[in-house]
Amino acid sequence: MLHHLSAVWTARHFLLALVQLDLRLRYRRSVLGVGWSLLHPIAMTIVFTVVFSQLFGDSNPVGYAAFALAGLAVWGFLREAATSGSRAFLQNEAYIRQSPMPYTIYTLRTVLGQAIHSSLALLIVVCLLVFWKGDPGVLVGVALAIPGMILALLAAWAIATIGAFINAFFHDTAQILEVGCQIGFFLTPIMYRRSLLDQRGLGWVVDINPVNLYLSVIRDPLLGGIPSAEGLVQLGHAYAAALVFTGVLIGLATAVVSWLQKKVIFYL
Repeated sequence: MLHHLSAVWTARHFLLALVQLDLRLRYRRSVLGVGWSLLHPIAMTIVFTVVFSQLFGDSNPVGYAAFALAGLAVWGFLREAATSGSRAFLQNEAYIRQSPMPYTIYTLRTVLGQAIHSSLALLIVVCLLVFWKGDPGVLVGVALAIPGMILALLAAWAIATIGAFINAFFHDTAQILEVGCQIGFFLTPIMYRRSLLDQRGLGWVVDINPVNLYLSVIRDPLLGGIPSAEGLVQLGHAYAAALVFTGVLIGLATAVVSWLQKKVIFYL
């Protein structure tokens, strides 16, 4: 794995050029430019706030909007890592056949592009919190969430890599993932709070959902600001769980790369 990461670092300029190319092609001749990437989560946040904030008993629409937008940003990032990342090898087949670059460069290309869009959405969340709370403690929440963002980035890279290798052999993988993500959206506490499920004895649905691990270490610190001693303990437990799960994903991705990297070219 260290040799592979070293190869990725050596090819970092090629990687950054690919990410820049994606952004230029996506927003070429666009009036709003990168703002289009925020249109969907912001529109969904407005709908959720208007429809669900009162339904779920949240009396502060600004606080609910920050809650929903942060959840959509994290969810959208991981969803795109799984779905778009699984198509990375097929979309970059020309590069793969012409140059001996590490395969994971192409999945990282997808992940970094989506990370830029999700980071912009989280930046809007921070602005909402500053407007709502007017508390410098928001910056503490940002600092506590940054390690969680790094873990989410590593997990997304691993997920995209695993999905890309599987999809090279079974081209239905991307479609299956899209269906699974549609189901997973409603099982993830994005538009509702976990307490609603706990009250009905359904907290286990959140516990078995790996996406909630990253919501706990990104959204919760952002919205919570300066945590209490008990809050720090809970956050530490959440980070420990996210770290273990991310390590498992990285281990699986490493095993898949080692096993299939010499075979995948024959299936593209």
